[in-house]
Amino acid sequence: MGVCWGPVVRVLVLQAAWALGGGQVRYSVPEEAKAGTVVGRLAQDLGLEAGEPEARRLRLVAQGRRASVEVSGASGALVVSSRLDREELCGKSAPCALRLEVLVERPLRVFHVELEVTDINDNAPLFPAARKNLSLAELTTVPGSRLPLEGASDADVGANAQLSYTLSPSEQFSLDLQRSEEYRETLFLVLVKSLDRETMPEHRLVLSASDGGRPSLTGTMELVISVLDVNDNVPQFNQSVYKVQLLESAAEGTLVVRVNATDPDLGIYGEVLYEIDTFVPPSASDVFSIDVNSGEIRLTGALDFETEALYDLHVKAKDKGSPSLSGHCKVVVEVLDVNDNAPEVWVTSLSVPVPEDAAVGTVVALLSVSDRDSGANGRVRCAVWPAAPFGLVATFAGSYSLVLREALDRERVSEYEVEVRAEDGGAPALRASRGVRVPVSDVNDNAPAFAQAVYTVLARENNAAGAELARLWARDPDEAGNGRVSYSVAEGVGGGAVAGGGWRAASSYVSVDAESGRLWALQPLDYEEVQVLQFEVRAVDAGEPPLCGNATVQLFVVDENDNAPALLPPAPAGGGPGGGAAGSSGPGSGSGSGALWAWAAWGAPAGQVVAKIRAVDADSGYNAWLRYELWEPRGKGPFRVGLYSGEVSTARALEEADGPRQRLVIVVRDHGEPARSATATLSVSLVEGAEAALAAAGSSSSGAGPRPAAGAEGGAAAAAAATNVWLVVAICAVSSLFLLAVVLYGASRWAPRAAVLSGPGPATLVCASEVGSWSYSQRQSRSLCVAEGAGKSDLMVFSPNFPPPPGPAAKETQPEAPALVDTVSAPPLSSLAPSRVPCRPGPGQALVGAGLSRRGPRAVGAWRVLLTGVHGTLASLPEPPGSRCGGGSKQASKVLPHPAAVAVRR
Repeated sequence: MGVCWGPVVRVLVLQAAWALGGGQVRYSVPEEAKAGTVVGRLAQDLGLEAGEPEARRLRLVAQGRRASVEVSGASGALVVSSRLDREELCGKSAPCALRLEVLVERPLRVFHVELEVTDINDNAPLFPAARKNLSLAELTTVPGSRLPLEGASDADVGANAQLSYTLSPSEQFSLDLQRSEEYRETLFLVLVKSLDRETMPEHRLVLSASDGGRPSLTGTMELVISVLDVNDNVPQFNQSVYKVQLLESAAEGTLVVRVNATDPDLGIYGEVLYEIDTFVPPSASDVFSIDVNSGEIRLTGALDFETEALYDLHVKAKDKGSPSLSGHCKVVVEVLDVNDNAPEVWVTSLSVPVPEDAAVGTVVALLSVSDRDSGANGRVRCAVWPAAPFGLVATFAGSYSLVLREALDRERVSEYEVEVRAEDGGAPALRASRGVRVPVSDVNDNAPAFAQAVYTVLARENNAAGAELARLWARDPDEAGNGRVSYSVAEGVGGGAVAGGGWRAASSYVSVDAESGRLWALQPLDYEEVQVLQFEVRAVDAGEPPLCGNATVQLFVVDENDNAPALLPPAPAGGGPGGGAAGSSGPGSGSGSGALWAWAAWGAPAGQVVAKIRAVDADSGYNAWLRYELWEPRGKGPFRVGLYSGEVSTARALEEADGPRQRLVIVVRDHGEPARSATATLSVSLVEGAEAALAAAGSSSSGAGPRPAAGAEGGAAAAAAATNVWLVVAICAVSSLFLLAVVLYGASRWAPRAAVLSGPGPATLVCASEVGSWSYSQRQSRSLCVAEGAGKSDLMVFSPNFPPPPGPAAKETQPEAPALVDTVSAPPLSSLAPSRVPCRPGPGQALVGAGLSRRGPRAVGAWRVLLTGVHGTLASLPEPPGSRCGGGSKQASKVLPHPAAVAVRR
């Protein structure tokens, strides 16, 4: 029964309430209720049946403010639709009631609903600011002073808004809260103890406010109390005495020290200014300065340890208070020495010039050395450069003597630049030097000396009198008069051998200039008179005592072609079937003429020597080298003349058509420039063979030319004599051929190899004989030889690989060596210097060998070789294969480079 009557009672109550309230429904909901929370069963409370709220469109109408509740269409319940915030909806009003209107259609009716939002403690107390700054002056603010504070506020109402305050612990401050029914409560900060800014310049406190809710909420505010300063402190330096060590080399602007004074006051009371009260010594005011704001002391001048080593500075620091307060300190600056002073060297005494013969140990100069630095920086070591020939000797502290250590020689070094070097013991060391110029005076200790001990002078003969032959020069390294040289020819020393075995002094030929040393010729020189002149030239200086030197002069007179060839008379014994006589050449003009005669037998074969022209030339060398030329008759005559031998021989067999007499004009020329010549005229009488033999025998006995015989007796005797002669000649010829064959066979085996003339390119070996010539080519060689039974008296070398040189025919240009060579004009072999010959002989060069001649009994067994040429070299080369020319010797022949004609008899 109790269960059933409950709803009925409730409906009745609601109806009674509805009736009493004129149709108004009241609900209550706490703020911050969640969305969807059911506030009340509105449809049921309005008496609507199930399903009727939706059918009659039950809805809620707001009145001017946002409603945070709504009607559920299906159930008709009133639910929370959004956040409910009492403080936002009602603020500080209490109670907080919301008036709502509910509409129902069919029929349309309006219901009034009142919704009360109850408060919860959802807001903490809040101060106007999170931080509050306060200022109090030190010392002047007395304890008990009160500072009003603004309290906190709480948006809640009722007990939730009841606040209580607390202050963080502090010895200097406390909190006082005054409550009043008429006014709001008032909060004060009370000063309990005096403040000292230097002890604690700022106080930080926390003010807390708590409400009466359950649980209680708290809000805080920070109180920052700044203590205001007053000028109650004196500036204080951190040191009473500052000690500084500073190098004297410190540059201007260098920081010496920074003094620091502190004042615990603030503002202008704590700002400190610096100044130097006193300078000791007073000159320090130009050296040091201080920055008034920073207290930095810097150098404004140069330090010098040698002038001042210690400085005292009294510094004052004062604040900007009124009156200002000040403090004091002392700065002691010690200057340290650095090696900034180089040693100094002075020459106190100098004794120059020094004679070059001064004794070792001679004092040249006195020196003084000092250094302004102290300690090791002031210790000085001295030395001299160069180390020789002078040295230093210490006499006492700081004094030295420059003395001579070695002997002097002015000619080697005439002046010395001596450098005295001083070095101190600093690190790094400083150096100084002093140059001392020491000239050396000369003494006459050197004799004049010629550049050569022996002078070789070449002078052409016929030079002009007064011509300069040479210039001699003697050097004397001394100076002034000691080195002034005069020249002279030494009297009684030297001379020259003259022609005829005499001797003449050199002073008769030459003279020397006393000052210049030029050698003059006093007269023309004649090579034919004197070839070598040897004498001495003396050079004497002007010193005291005078010294002299000598040189030997060898004057060689060079020959000039100033003599023409001279024809010689015939030899006492003729050399062939004919004889001859010669005249002499004419002087002066270089040409001469002579008449000669000779006999020749009819039928004489080619190559028969009929006469020999002999001539000499007083000159030497090329100037005396003679050649013979047949001037008349020109063309192909019956006779020819040897180019260098002068032998006249038959060019072909003589015939009766040649006439009874032949007149030959022979010119003898030398090789000088210009050439000089002589002319000889030879008359050759053609007779029978017996007459020629008798004429030759007669000329041998009497030395006179033949005379023609008269009468039949003479003709018969001549015929018998001729027959006997031809028999003897035939026997000798056969014997000679046999002996010649034996000799040549042995020579081909054991005799030395023939002379070889080397030259480039292929060469040809040529041998001449009666039956013809045969040749053999061998690379890089030419061989000369004589074959068995040579039918010519001349052996010629030629190269068939080259065209013949321009000029006369080979027969005339090739030198000949006849079997009757008796006189040869040539310089001695020892005077010829060796040299190399070109491979191909040039003009005037020939290599000639004379074969075994069979022209008369005097020529049997005679082998003569004539070698001529400007330069020539004979050497032995390997014999060609199968050749029987020459022997097997490999020894080289003599080298004959000088133009000459040399006859070798074997």
